[in-house]
Amino acid sequence: MQPPLYVKILTHLVLGLASAIILLPLLWVLRTSFVDRVIAYKLPPDLFFVPTLDNYRTILTEMEFGKFFLNSMVVAATSTLLAVVIGAMAAYAIDRYKAGGPAMPMIILATQMMPPIVLVIPFFLIFKNIGLTDSRLGLVLAYLAFNLPYVVWLLLSFMKRVPRELDEAALIDGCTPLTAFIRIIVPAMLPGIGAATILSFVLCWNEFLFALMLTGQQTKTLPVAVSSLVTQQGTAIGAVSAATILAMLPMALLYFAVRRFLVAGLNAGAVKG
Repeated sequence: MQPPLYVKILTHLVLGLASAIILLPLLWVLRTSFVDRVIAYKLPPDLFFVPTLDNYRTILTEMEFGKFFLNSMVVAATSTLLAVVIGAMAAYAIDRYKAGGPAMPMIILATQMMPPIVLVIPFFLIFKNIGLTDSRLGLVLAYLAFNLPYVVWLLLSFMKRVPRELDEAALIDGCTPLTAFIRIIVPAMLPGIGAATILSFVLCWNEFLFALMLTGQQTKTLPVAVSSLVTQQGTAIGAVSAATILAMLPMALLYFAVRRFLVAGLNAGAVKG
């Protein structure tokens, strides 16, 4: 039965309004990144203007954008790789061998209930004593500490969907638990691993608080570098917009490259078989 015409019109209006609310800020940031300083602060704003690349030129030359981009990429990629590898093995051990007992999944979930602001000062003091402040390694370990429970909890739901008979048959055929995990479990969990990888990378890429406290001038990440454009003399809104657009590009490219795995993974984790 087809819905009435007015229902279709109302549905499209609501979806159009929701899309506009989501896209308008992004489009406005994109627009601001191509205007000069005079137009950027002009009220009411000019909708028609001559585009300029001065803002992009400023952040690429004066801000050392490439160095901070590399810091973010190295830290986010390394932390994500470690979290996914360790998290997948931990989920396998918890689900198949009941490592940590029946309370372990709830203990992992409980660690995510503590606000990050509570952990910043202890992390800073510990890392300062062992010489890991102002280093990529220190930030990788910090991200791993709060990312790993999230990855384990996410992968546990996918692990439960893999039939136990598969790895039991592999063990009967002579595989070790590690071999069964690599050859049987990992291929069956690829959608979940893909989803965990993307979401973990995004969390690391966008993280600000720990990066602000644990990094220095040479190791700070993009979110911290962009925030430095907000000074007591004012905000370089054009440069901030240009840096925001460039910082968003890796996320957009990553999403379009692996969106099939992301959607499949989220659906598999949301629907219990």
